Amino acid sequence: MNELIENRLYTTTGDLTEMPFDILVNAANSSLLGGMGVDGAIHKAGGPQILAECRAIRKSKFPAGLPAGEAVETTAGSMPADYVIHTVGPVWNGGNEKEKAILYSAYMNSLLLGKNLGGKSIGFPSISTGAYGFPKKLAAETACRAIFDFITKHDSGNALMKIFLVFFHTKDEQIFQQVFTGMSMSDVSGLRVNSEFFRLESEFSD
Repeated sequence: MNELIENRLYTTTGDLTEMPFDILVNAANSSLLGGMGVDGAIHKAGGPQILAECRAIRKSKFPAGLPAGEAVETTAGSMPADYVIHTVGPVWNGGNEKEKAILYSAYMNSLLLGKNLGGKSIGFPSISTGAYGFPKKLAAETACRAIFDFITKHDSGNALMKIFLVFFHTKDEQIFQQVFTGMSMSDVSGLRVNSEFFRLESEFSD
């Protein structure tokens, strides 16, 4: 587990369904009926209760499917987490269909919902970078921006939520860390950043 911002932001690799977080984020498809990758793993680990709740959400709230960028919650079924937040990331179509804005919304809406649910910890997969083809570096930049905006604008006070990004591969985790270290100091002003992962601007001023 790598701590990027003290008590707030962490990265790691492994199986998201086995992580001890209050809330797990599912990179779902709009049907909410399960699929491949993280989506299939969460439905498998959580059992039929998650699917039943997703069917109820489809019937009552989103008969046409969950729109990309939106987020809804279910219980976590058989998993130790309290909730699963299902969000739909964008399919990459060359960047001409507001994919970056939709991905930002998927992260931000999940974070806001997690806070409203009272979660103290929330775990994300890398949304849209698998079968949906979103470029990994751009996805990391978008995730960073959403996380920084959430921390600085929406999550202050005593009940702070810890954010964990869980990657399948170490290489993908390193891409996120490299993007994080490239953010400007103004982006993380007031946050207690782990200097091991952050390049001070003065180092590059020569």
